[in-house]
Amino acid sequence: MRSVKYFIIKLLLVSSVFSCRQEEINIQWGHEYFGWEEGKYVTYEVTEIFHDINLIPANDTFRYILKTVIGEDIMDNEGRMAKKYFRFSYDINTNELLDQRVWTTLIDGRRGEVVEENQRKIRLVFAPTIDKTWDVNAFNAFPSQRAFYTDLHDARNIDNFFFDSTITVDYDDFLSLVDYRRKFDIYAKDVGLVQRSFKDLRINNFDTLDIRIGTETHYRVIDYGVE
Repeated sequence: MRSVKYFIIKLLLVSSVFSCRQEEINIQWGHEYFGWEEGKYVTYEVTEIFHDINLIPANDTFRYILKTVIGEDIMDNEGRMAKKYFRFSYDINTNELLDQRVWTTLIDGRRGEVVEENQRKIRLVFAPTIDKTWDVNAFNAFPSQRAFYTDLHDARNIDNFFFDSTITVDYDDFLSLVDYRRKFDIYAKDVGLVQRSFKDLRINNFDTLDIRIGTETHYRVIDYGVE
């Protein structure tokens, strides 16, 4: 009887482990939204706007082309497998190279991270679900920045591109008498980041168009693929 009892317990344990592993296999982790494969590139038209009513001009706009490319594997300073993340900025009119930088990017378990100018930021967490929230700046010295998902696996048109599955990461959506902050990223499956809109503005009397001072940054995808 004892051997039969042990056999049943062992069978139940094995079944439980198999069930958990099968459940984990069936989870849609969403890593493909991070666009992490070597050779993947995304090109954006970037618009940066600086507002200050005390200056002339009061609204100064700078546009340029930004191309990002996922590079080869490297080991980061914590001994984790990462990839180089190349960024090339070009003059929007002449296509002259203005700046080039190398960041790093990696998927560490359930986090998609980018090390930007030596500042490690959590850009995505896996698997994407509406109830997930996280601190983008949990591993750097910047103030805490809460992030959460608002749209999951939605088809979306962005200018001339159709993406059959996208996720939206929301950072801020705040409006008061004198402040307006709106910040979000959109990622497309098998592409990566395809849109970014960050606004941090001082306004007048709830009017988001009556801007006193502040900054805006907007990324708009214009090309993507694999090199």
